[in-house]
Amino acid sequence: MNFRQLTKATTLAAVLLSAMPAPVVQAQTLGDLAKAAKGKGTALFNTVEFQSKSFKALPQWARVLEKAKTDMNLFQACSNDINKCKTAQQNSWRKIIHAARNMTRRQKLDAVNRFFNKWPYKLDQEVYGVSEYWASPNQFMKTSGDCEDYSIAKYYALKELGFQDSELRIVILLDRIRGIGHAVLAIYEPNDILILDSLSNLILTHTKYRHYVPQYSMNATTRWAHIK
Repeated sequence: MNFRQLTKATTLAAVLLSAMPAPVVQAQTLGDLAKAAKGKGTALFNTVEFQSKSFKALPQWARVLEKAKTDMNLFQACSNDINKCKTAQQNSWRKIIHAARNMTRRQKLDAVNRFFNKWPYKLDQEVYGVSEYWASPNQFMKTSGDCEDYSIAKYYALKELGFQDSELRIVILLDRIRGIGHAVLAIYEPNDILILDSLSNLILTHTKYRHYVPQYSMNATTRWAHIK
Protein backbone atom coordinates (compact mmCIF):
# COMPACT_ATOMS: atom_id res chain seq x y z
CA MET A 1 0.00 0.00 0.00
CA ASN A 2 1.65 3.26 -1.15
CA PHE A 3 1.15 6.86 -0.02
CA ARG A 4 -1.60 7.47 -2.56
CA GLN A 5 -3.45 4.39 -1.35
CA LEU A 6 -2.95 5.48 2.26
CA THR A 7 -4.56 8.83 1.45
CA LYS A 8 -7.51 6.91 0.02
CA ALA A 9 -7.61 4.79 3.17
CA THR A 10 -7.64 7.88 5.39
CA THR A 11 -10.45 9.35 3.31
CA LEU A 12 -12.33 6.06 3.57
CA ALA A 13 -11.97 6.09 7.36
CA ALA A 14 -13.53 9.56 7.37
CA VAL A 15 -16.37 8.28 5.20
CA LEU A 16 -16.90 5.35 7.55
CA LEU A 17 -17.09 7.69 10.50
CA SER A 18 -19.52 10.02 8.76
CA ALA A 19 -21.73 7.07 7.80
CA MET A 20 -22.02 5.77 11.34
CA PRO A 21 -24.55 6.90 13.93
CA ALA A 22 -23.50 9.95 15.90
CA PRO A 23 -22.76 9.51 19.63
CA VAL A 24 -25.67 10.17 21.93
CA VAL A 25 -23.91 13.14 23.53
CA GLN A 26 -22.40 15.97 21.55
CA ALA A 27 -18.60 15.71 21.46
CA GLN A 28 -16.67 18.97 21.52
CA THR A 29 -13.17 17.58 22.02
CA LEU A 30 -11.35 14.33 21.37
CA GLY A 31 -11.75 13.50 25.04
CA ASP A 32 -15.49 14.08 24.80
CA LEU A 33 -15.63 11.90 21.69
CA ALA A 34 -13.81 9.10 23.47
CA LYS A 35 -16.30 9.28 26.33
CA ALA A 36 -19.20 9.36 23.89
CA ALA A 37 -17.84 6.26 22.17
CA LYS A 38 -17.55 4.30 25.41
CA GLY A 39 -18.59 0.72 24.76
CA LYS A 40 -17.66 0.87 21.08
CA GLY A 41 -14.07 -0.26 21.76
CA THR A 42 -10.95 1.69 22.75
CA ALA A 43 -8.24 -0.95 22.70
CA LEU A 44 -6.62 -1.50 19.30
CA PHE A 45 -3.49 0.66 19.00
CA ASN A 46 -5.01 2.97 21.63
CA THR A 47 -7.78 4.24 19.37
CA VAL A 48 -11.47 4.91 19.64
CA GLU A 49 -13.55 2.69 17.32
CA PHE A 50 -16.86 3.10 15.55
CA GLN A 51 -18.38 -0.04 14.08
CA SER A 52 -20.78 -0.90 11.29
CA LYS A 53 -22.15 -4.12 9.80
CA SER A 54 -22.12 -2.78 6.23
CA PHE A 55 -19.27 -3.38 3.76
CA LYS A 56 -20.56 -1.00 1.08
CA ALA A 57 -17.59 1.28 1.76
CA LEU A 58 -15.14 -1.65 1.46
CA PRO A 59 -15.78 -3.22 -1.97
CA GLN A 60 -12.34 -4.89 -2.05
CA TRP A 61 -13.09 -6.72 1.20
CA ALA A 62 -16.63 -7.61 0.10
CA ARG A 63 -15.18 -9.17 -3.06
CA VAL A 64 -12.60 -11.16 -1.05
CA LEU A 65 -15.30 -12.51 1.26
CA GLU A 66 -17.22 -13.81 -1.73
CA LYS A 67 -14.21 -15.22 -3.58
CA ALA A 68 -12.86 -16.90 -0.44
CA LYS A 69 -15.97 -19.06 -0.15
CA THR A 70 -14.82 -21.05 -3.18
CA ASP A 71 -11.20 -21.01 -2.03
CA MET A 72 -12.04 -22.41 1.38
CA ASN A 73 -14.29 -25.15 0.04
CA LEU A 74 -11.44 -26.41 -2.13
CA PHE A 75 -8.81 -25.95 0.61
CA GLN A 76 -10.90 -27.78 3.19
CA ALA A 77 -11.60 -30.64 0.79
CA CYS A 78 -7.86 -30.98 0.21
CA SER A 79 -7.13 -30.81 3.95
CA ASN A 80 -9.58 -33.64 4.55
CA ASP A 81 -8.53 -35.83 1.61
CA ILE A 82 -5.13 -35.59 -0.10
CA ASN A 83 -6.64 -37.10 -3.25
CA LYS A 84 -8.67 -33.91 -3.66
CA CYS A 85 -5.58 -31.69 -3.73
CA LYS A 86 -5.39 -30.50 -7.34
CA THR A 87 -3.07 -27.47 -7.19
CA ALA A 88 0.17 -26.37 -5.54
CA GLN A 89 -1.81 -23.85 -3.50
CA GLN A 90 -4.11 -26.53 -2.12
CA ASN A 91 -1.16 -28.73 -1.19
CA SER A 92 0.55 -25.81 0.55
CA TRP A 93 -2.62 -25.04 2.47
CA ARG A 94 -2.93 -28.68 3.56
CA LYS A 95 0.69 -28.56 4.72
CA ILE A 96 0.27 -25.65 7.14
CA ILE A 97 -3.16 -26.75 8.41
CA HIS A 98 -1.97 -30.30 9.17
CA ALA A 99 1.29 -29.06 10.69
CA ALA A 100 -0.45 -26.63 13.04
CA ARG A 101 -3.68 -28.49 13.80
CA ASN A 102 -2.55 -29.99 17.13
CA MET A 103 -0.41 -27.05 18.27
CA THR A 104 -1.22 -24.73 21.15
CA ARG A 105 -2.96 -21.47 20.34
CA ARG A 106 0.27 -19.45 20.45
CA GLN A 107 2.14 -22.05 18.42
CA LYS A 108 -0.54 -21.83 15.75
CA LEU A 109 -0.02 -18.06 15.53
CA ASP A 110 3.73 -18.49 15.17
CA ALA A 111 3.40 -21.24 12.57
CA VAL A 112 0.89 -19.38 10.41
CA ASN A 113 2.79 -16.10 10.61
CA ARG A 114 6.10 -17.69 9.61
CA PHE A 115 4.53 -19.84 6.90
CA PHE A 116 2.91 -16.99 4.96
CA ASN A 117 5.75 -14.54 5.57
CA LYS A 118 7.88 -16.79 3.34
CA TRP A 119 5.95 -15.61 0.29
CA PRO A 120 7.80 -12.81 -1.58
CA TYR A 121 6.35 -9.31 -1.37
CA LYS A 122 4.91 -8.11 -4.69
CA LEU A 123 3.11 -4.90 -5.57
CA ASP A 124 -0.42 -5.09 -6.95
CA GLN A 125 0.75 -3.24 -10.05
CA GLU A 126 3.27 -5.99 -10.70
CA VAL A 127 0.82 -8.86 -10.20
CA TYR A 128 -2.53 -7.48 -11.34
CA GLY A 129 -1.67 -4.36 -13.30
CA VAL A 130 -3.66 -2.09 -10.96
CA SER A 131 -2.63 0.12 -8.05
CA GLU A 132 -4.77 -1.68 -5.46
CA TYR A 133 -6.13 -5.22 -5.42
CA TRP A 134 -6.97 -7.41 -2.42
CA ALA A 135 -6.30 -11.08 -3.14
CA SER A 136 -8.16 -14.11 -1.83
CA PRO A 137 -6.04 -16.78 -0.09
CA ASN A 138 -5.77 -18.89 -3.25
CA GLN A 139 -4.77 -15.90 -5.38
CA PHE A 140 -2.12 -14.84 -2.87
CA MET A 141 -0.63 -18.33 -2.62
CA LYS A 142 -0.50 -18.58 -6.41
CA THR A 143 1.05 -15.18 -7.26
CA SER A 144 1.99 -13.65 -3.87
CA GLY A 145 1.05 -10.05 -3.09
CA ASP A 146 1.38 -7.13 -0.70
CA CYS A 147 0.66 -6.48 2.97
CA GLU A 148 -3.12 -6.85 3.09
CA ASP A 149 -2.87 -10.11 1.10
CA TYR A 150 -0.59 -11.65 3.76
CA SER A 151 -3.10 -10.63 6.44
CA ILE A 152 -6.05 -12.08 4.53
CA ALA A 153 -4.32 -15.45 4.04
CA LYS A 154 -3.38 -15.61 7.73
CA TYR A 155 -6.92 -14.64 8.71
CA TYR A 156 -8.47 -17.56 6.83
CA ALA A 157 -5.82 -20.05 7.94
CA LEU A 158 -6.39 -19.22 11.60
CA LYS A 159 -10.15 -19.51 11.15
CA GLU A 160 -9.66 -23.04 9.80
CA LEU A 161 -7.42 -23.78 12.79
CA GLY A 162 -10.22 -22.95 15.20
CA PHE A 163 -9.95 -19.21 15.84
CA GLN A 164 -13.27 -17.40 16.06
CA ASP A 165 -14.05 -14.57 13.66
CA SER A 166 -14.58 -12.25 16.63
CA GLU A 167 -10.94 -12.87 17.63
CA LEU A 168 -9.53 -11.72 14.29
CA ARG A 169 -9.27 -8.41 12.47
CA ILE A 170 -7.43 -7.23 9.39
CA VAL A 171 -6.18 -3.72 10.10
CA ILE A 172 -5.35 -1.06 7.49
CA LEU A 173 -3.01 1.50 9.01
CA LEU A 174 -0.35 4.17 8.61
CA ASP A 175 3.24 3.20 9.35
CA ARG A 176 4.57 6.55 10.59
CA ILE A 177 8.22 5.44 10.45
CA ARG A 178 8.15 4.47 6.79
CA GLY A 179 5.50 7.02 5.90
CA ILE A 180 3.37 4.51 3.98
CA GLY A 181 0.19 2.51 4.29
CA HIS A 182 0.40 -1.00 5.70
CA ALA A 183 -1.83 -3.87 6.86
CA VAL A 184 -1.55 -6.38 9.71
CA LEU A 185 -3.67 -9.05 11.36
CA ALA A 186 -4.82 -8.42 14.93
CA ILE A 187 -5.49 -11.38 17.23
CA TYR A 188 -7.72 -10.71 20.23
CA GLU A 189 -6.64 -12.56 23.36
CA PRO A 190 -8.46 -12.36 26.72
CA ASN A 191 -6.08 -9.70 28.05
CA ASP A 192 -4.17 -8.50 25.01
CA ILE A 193 -4.16 -7.93 21.26
CA LEU A 194 -1.34 -9.58 19.32
CA ILE A 195 -0.14 -8.45 15.90
CA LEU A 196 0.85 -10.71 12.99
CA ASP A 197 2.94 -8.59 10.63
CA SER A 198 4.36 -9.49 7.22
CA LEU A 199 7.46 -7.46 8.13
CA SER A 200 8.50 -9.74 11.00
CA ASN A 201 8.13 -13.26 12.34
CA LEU A 202 7.96 -11.84 15.86
CA ILE A 203 4.47 -11.62 17.33
CA LEU A 204 4.16 -8.70 19.73
CA THR A 205 1.43 -6.94 21.67
CA HIS A 206 -0.22 -4.05 19.83
CA THR A 207 1.10 -1.61 22.45
CA LYS A 208 4.64 -2.12 21.10
CA TYR A 209 3.69 -0.61 17.74
CA ARG A 210 3.52 3.05 18.61
CA HIS A 211 4.29 4.00 15.00
CA TYR A 212 1.17 2.21 13.69
CA VAL A 213 -1.96 4.34 13.35
CA PRO A 214 -5.01 2.31 12.25
CA GLN A 215 -7.42 3.80 9.74
CA TYR A 216 -9.98 1.01 9.59
CA SER A 217 -10.27 -2.70 10.39
CA MET A 218 -12.62 -5.55 9.55
CA ASN A 219 -13.55 -9.21 9.86
CA ALA A 220 -16.26 -11.22 8.13
CA THR A 221 -19.11 -9.54 10.04
CA THR A 222 -18.05 -6.03 11.02
CA ARG A 223 -15.96 -3.04 10.02
CA TRP A 224 -14.50 -0.42 12.33
CA ALA A 225 -13.29 3.12 11.74
CA HIS A 226 -10.53 4.31 14.09
CA ILE A 227 -9.51 7.66 15.47
CA LYS A 228 -6.36 8.19 17.52
